[in-house]
Amino acid sequence: MPQLTEERRDQLDNDQFAYMDSSGERKLPIHDEAHVRNAIARFSQTDFEDKSARKAAAHRIIRAAGRYGILLEDDDASSAPARPDASHGLRSPVIPGAPLSRYSEKD
Repeated sequence: MPQLTEERRDQLDNDQFAYMDSSGERKLPIHDEAHVRNAIARFSQTDFEDKSARKAAAHRIIRAAGRYGILLEDDDASSAPARPDASHGLRSPVIPGAPLSRYSEKD
């Protein structure tokens, strides 16, 4: 993963992070493919202020993963609860209410 220096991190827009807490601390950069993969891996280690913040961050990570063609498995994405999608017979790590833009077949 390319090093993200403090100077470069400061130059990123807020929308290039999956989560920003109420004090303004930005967490989980998602500005490139390597950092999206890292955000997926570190999601379960991140402290969120509430469930809606966690849901919004998961949604942002899932959308970013789709932009980079990263297919999420049930054990990925953030340790978000997986749900069956009856119309496709697939499982997605998407939190309820998030769009289902990428799928990975359940083996």
